[in-house]
Amino acid sequence: MIPIYLYLLLGSVSVPMLFSIFYMDLIKDWKSFSISTTIVAIVFLIWDAIFTHLGVWSFNADYSIGFNILKMPIEEWLFFFVIPFCSLFIHFSFQYILPDLKLARKSTQIIAIVFIVIATAIFFTNLSKAYTAVNYSFLAVTLIIGVLYYVDLLRRFFITFIIILIPFFIVNGILTGVLTPSPIVSYDDAENLGIRLITIPIEDIGYAFTMLFGNLMIFEWLKGRRRDNCADLI
Repeated sequence: MIPIYLYLLLGSVSVPMLFSIFYMDLIKDWKSFSISTTIVAIVFLIWDAIFTHLGVWSFNADYSIGFNILKMPIEEWLFFFVIPFCSLFIHFSFQYILPDLKLARKSTQIIAIVFIVIATAIFFTNLSKAYTAVNYSFLAVTLIIGVLYYVDLLRRFFITFIIILIPFFIVNGILTGVLTPSPIVSYDDAENLGIRLITIPIEDIGYAFTMLFGNLMIFEWLKGRRRDNCADLI
């Protein structure tokens, strides 16, 4: 047994931790980020546990430390805390280094609406596929909330998400078996579109966007509440 999953998480978190000396909202507002990450993690862990129970996906015990909760390795639980931290660290790094890097507001709205239409269409035409249906319904709702209330966040996140996809493909590629004889995480292709980017189900991109942008929206909402509370005390 080689706990590759754990090593992968430790390797992922090591880089942002090394650079955490820089001033960034993610570090300065760690309490708000901890709350937002926990809220999103709870939602995704419930989703994860149900899908694990139904066999939509499964985990190879040969690549984890062997401690499971609800049939999911502890590494899977840690995933929803480590990966948002690493990914949004990239987002805030670009915001810190390139503060003017953002799309035009109108372009952002058009892109979001196009993806909402696509996600909704995929949802309604694939109701029998559990991962596809749930994934794209979550994505559509996340984008609708984003375009209605958080367009300014989307203006930057649409760009930084493309950068985030680079380490995402590395991590998910390893999890889905690009380097191992058998996958660390296996998917039942009867429950998804069956389209793979090398070894990664295409649904995973929407899954990542929903998890990360959902986290970011809650994070910014909590920051806004904190600023309002501070202003009331002045």
